[in-house]
Amino acid sequence: MKHSNSEKLKAVLFLLGMIGIGCYSSSAQAKKKVTYYSVKAGTVIHVRLGTTLNSKTAQVGHTFNSTTVDPVYSSKGVVLIPAGSTVVGRVTSAIPGAKNGKPGTIDVDFTSVKLPNHRTAAINGTLTSLDADGTTSNEEGTASGKKTSKRKLKFIGGGAAGGAVIGGIAGGGSGALIGAGVGAVGGLVGKKLSKGPNAEVTKGTEFGVYLNRAISLPRYH
Repeated sequence: MKHSNSEKLKAVLFLLGMIGIGCYSSSAQAKKKVTYYSVKAGTVIHVRLGTTLNSKTAQVGHTFNSTTVDPVYSSKGVVLIPAGSTVVGRVTSAIPGAKNGKPGTIDVDFTSVKLPNHRTAAINGTLTSLDADGTTSNEEGTASGKKTSKRKLKFIGGGAAGGAVIGGIAGGGSGALIGAGVGAVGGLVGKKLSKGPNAEVTKGTEFGVYLNRAISLPRYH
């Protein structure tokens, strides 16, 4: 009887071992079948700011979140980044408004994207405008920056209501301002003793994140 029980125990252990090996093999095969798709460089991700930024209080290295407004597709029309994903930005420079009417500025870049399924991908992104003259859209609705509009952008104090507008800096020079309120900024320059407005980008402001490099992600589930 003892011998019979021992043989049964061995058979059960062998069966459990085979089941474990089968599960491991199936899991390994499933992992091998993950297909990655590319979001090409030059794609513009439409985002909404999640917190207010101000050039007077912002600190270099400070991180902030924004949320994707539209989904981002691969070149094959596969959803890789759904609406509601988090794009993490970082302040690289913050200069308060100064005398002679000089407006404050905030420079930022974007370092990663976090999907609702908790997957994270590193990105190399810069601030850009959502102006139709600076972007184009393909059939999937993904915006792409035109090659002729590759210039560094920053938030600049001003605007009719004291809000921020986006300014372009081409090759380190003083690029043109984009958006409403340009006249309000220019009008301050002549007041030598007046302090320029700080750049304040309020929560909910929408803008574009320009991808400087392509990124790869699996289909979003």
